[in-house]
Order: sequence, then structure tokens, then C-alpha cells
Amino acid sequence: MTTASLPHHPVAVVGAGLGGLTLARVLHVHGIRAAVFDLDASPGARTQGGMLDIHDDSGQEALRAAGLHEEFLARVHGGGQAVRVLDRDGTVRFAESDDGTGGRPETDRGELRDLLLGSLPAGTVRWGAKVTGARPLEGGGHRVTLADGTEFTTDVLVGADGAWSRVRPLVSAALPAYTGVSFVETDLTAADERHPVSAEVVGGGMLFALGPGRGFLAHREPDGSLHVYTAVTAPEDWLDGIDFTDTEAAKAAVLKEFDGWDERLRALVADADGALVPRRIHALPAGHRWDRVPGVTLLGDAAHLMSPFAGEGANLALLDGAELGLALAAHPGDTEAGLAAYEARMFPRAEASARDSARSQDLLFREDTPRGLVEMFTGRED
Repeated sequence: MTTASLPHHPVAVVGAGLGGLTLARVLHVHGIRAAVFDLDASPGARTQGGMLDIHDDSGQEALRAAGLHEEFLARVHGGGQAVRVLDRDGTVRFAESDDGTGGRPETDRGELRDLLLGSLPAGTVRWGAKVTGARPLEGGGHRVTLADGTEFTTDVLVGADGAWSRVRPLVSAALPAYTGVSFVETDLTAADERHPVSAEVVGGGMLFALGPGRGFLAHREPDGSLHVYTAVTAPEDWLDGIDFTDTEAAKAAVLKEFDGWDERLRALVADADGALVPRRIHALPAGHRWDRVPGVTLLGDAAHLMSPFAGEGANLALLDGAELGLALAAHPGDTEAGLAAYEARMFPRAEASARDSARSQDLLFREDTPRGLVEMFTGRED
């Protein structure tokens, strides 16, 4: 089949996450149609994760560019910016309520994604469309292959497909590396009624309960449930030694890492509802960048995967998508100039955030924790 007989999309975005959808929305606002390809069978094929704090100078800027800021504000979780910091004995070392004036309001990731999806013309996202490969064409553009064997061509190919991006190899040989921290995620549903002690411990927003090399990071969701990330600095194969098909055995194995901790904190795992979900934390090298490759670029985790400990990942994905859309719109007829302008802004911003995230990981789990976090919040000695 010749390229002339294949479907053609001027802009093809691989991945219908926050960054890819923001790009498509900003392009739509500027009269440029994009096609988004996602491997999921439907928008609801899997859960989208927990709460996000959307920063005023990044994620919210992206939503302003997308014309969706007011609708975003209507979805903010009131009280979600509250913070509590506890030590391993359950002693409160810092607490701050949400007075509504903070610049990082919390929202549900799934609701934010739904907002972006609903802002796009019907048919923009092709579901069940897993990209398996792409190769450059003579004269520019790329030929992209899907898992079902179908192909299309595109002038601009954007990898918005996350940590293990299929598009990244077109521009970079870099691969994510394990950061030394593993998560086990749990949920406590209807917390005020079913888990009142845990609800009190977490409070109305975010909890950091920390000890050397480990801790519980939790937040309250709008439906009244608690989502808990149990973090352990451990070898990469630590999770392989836990049988997550046996929930009670898995709870016991995880809680071995927290012997001697306050029982109210251990209950965030012991009393969890449903299965435990393991997750290793990976990151690309801070400062990851590439030489300009015609007709292709990356955004979000595909470009600069980092640990979650500075809360930057989703915000950068949103901002990447918006700025890439604005750059392409600002350079009609000169795609390369648009891509170069976008990357020139994205690279240093991503490097700074990646280094901040790595520093935050060290701060959270160092030997004198939670002292460093308390000092960060208060600006004084603990």
C-alpha cells in the first residue's frame, strides 16, 4: 500500500492522557484538528488515579490556554489543599487547613480528563488504537502502524504515551530507571463512616506520615474515600516477593516494613478495602533532551518522566500540551519552527522540575524525616 492511499492526519497524538488531550484541545481552539490514538478500548476502560494539585503557574495556565479554566474551578475539591505531617509515632509535626487561598487546588484526575475529553469534537480520540511502531518518510512526516495492522501517515507525530513511550525511540535511546522507591496503593472507602480513625488521621486533604526510608502518603477524595500510597525505599525486586493475589498476606508483608509504627498509621494498610496495587517509581534522567528530529516530539512523561514527590508530573503534561499547541498555531506552514520553539521552552523547565522531584524524594525519606518537610512548609527549624 502506498503512502498516498493511507489515511493522513496533519497532527497525530499518541496517548489520550492529560497532556495529549490538552494539546488536542488547544489546537482545536486555534482551528487545527488533531487525531488522538489511545490503546484503551474506551474512556472508562481503567481508573485514572487519584487527586491532583493543579498549580496556578503551570497546570492552570494550560487550562486557561485551553479555554477551560472556569470549568476546572467548578470541579475543585474544597478543602483539598489541607496538609498534615506526622512522624512514625503519629505525632502531628505540622498541620495547615485549606482556607481557599492556595495556588494548588485539588481535583480528581478522572474528572479533569473527562473535562478535556468533553471539550473535543466527536471522533477526535480513536479508542482501541495501540501504536506499535512508526518510521520516518522521505520528504518528511511519519508512517505509523497500529496493533491491528492498519497504518496512517502524519506530518507531526507527538508521543504523549507515558513512561514506556513507543514514540520516544524516534528521538532518544533513554529509558526510565528505577528510583529506589516502591509504592503499594490502597483505598479506604466511605472513610468517615467505615474508617473514622483513619479519616481523622488523614484529615481533609493530604497526609505525609514519614519515617526514615518509608512512609504513608494519603489524600482524601471527593467521594469521602482515602487513597493511600505506602512508600518504601527498597531494591527493585522487593515487590516481586509479595503475593498480591492474597490480599491479607500482602498486607502483612507490607506492614513488616512498618514494625513499631503507630497503629493508626498501620491501619491505612491493615484496614484497606479491596486489593493492594504495587507500583515501582521510575524516572528518566534529569535533563533528558534530544536533538531536533523532523516531524516528531514528546510531551509529559514520555519526555521527562520523574518521581511524583514534587507534584509536577501532571502539571507539566498539561503545560507541555498547551505550549506545544500554541507553538504550532503560532508557526503556520513551518512545523519545524513550532516544534523547535516548544522544545526550547520545555527542556529547561522539565530539567528543573526533575531535579526538584529528586530532591523532594531525598527530603521525604532521609534519616531525620519529617524535619526537612516541616522546615519546607514553615520556613523555619523544626
